[in-house]
Amino acid sequence: MGRPIAFTVTAGHAHDLDGAAALLLKVPTPKQLIADRAYDARRLRDWLTERGCVPVIPPNPTRKHPHPYDRHAYKTRNLIERMFCRLKDFRRIATRYDKRVDTYLSAVFIAAIVIWWIN
Repeated sequence: MGRPIAFTVTAGHAHDLDGAAALLLKVPTPKQLIADRAYDARRLRDWLTERGCVPVIPPNPTRKHPHPYDRHAYKTRNLIERMFCRLKDFRRIATRYDKRVDTYLSAVFIAAIVIWWIN
């Protein structure tokens, strides 16, 4: 439904896969994981398929042997982008004025509560 269910904060220079690994440990394994091309890595795909999850990730254009993915299911990824957009409606989240991680994460939790309450 496009609602946030778990959060993790990573360093600004960390790759998206590092954040995905930490985040996926916090939630139950989904039936499908819909992500963009930045998450197209063999280790993530293998980790998901071992747990019975179907990765819906388009292949990186530089792959020699692109893998198939469900294009119809991938169209629902806009829910994820809209969730991030709703979070960034809160100026404090979008600009990250807070220097401490715990203060910033608490603001993200409050914004998530408001998003759940409104939707």
